[in-house]
Amino acid sequence: MKIQIINGPNLNLLGQREPGIYGSSSFDEYLPKLQAKYAGVEIGYYQSNVEGELINKLQETGLSADGIVLNAGAYTHTSIALQDCIRSLKAPVIEVHISNVHKREEFRHHSYISCACQGVICGFGLDSYRLAIEALIQLQSVPD
Repeated sequence: MKIQIINGPNLNLLGQREPGIYGSSSFDEYLPKLQAKYAGVEIGYYQSNVEGELINKLQETGLSADGIVLNAGAYTHTSIALQDCIRSLKAPVIEVHISNVHKREEFRHHSYISCACQGVICGFGLDSYRLAIEALIQLQSVPD
């Protein structure tokens, strides 16, 4: 099984950026833990601050991966282009947020990508990614 994790803008600053909201660990520290826990799953990782690069990566992997875990960051609340891209993919996409966006500023309460995703997980810190991987594994094991 192949799962691609894609992180959007400012998530390269995890561990430094607002640790009260996003925690004190970087994603580079967290990723090996995920890969060790799911040794039988090929977990790829990509991060970009550029919307078009996120779309390129989604298109590149969305036709061959078994699932995508997407934290689009602030693009979640602004990008119809990401929504259109997700709709065109074969792989299921799970939208992930580290914080509970519904406990934050009102503009974060609306997602332009949720309607195109298989599901949404938010508010469990970096563990949100593990929960998304578990969901993708479960989807893979359910017969059509």
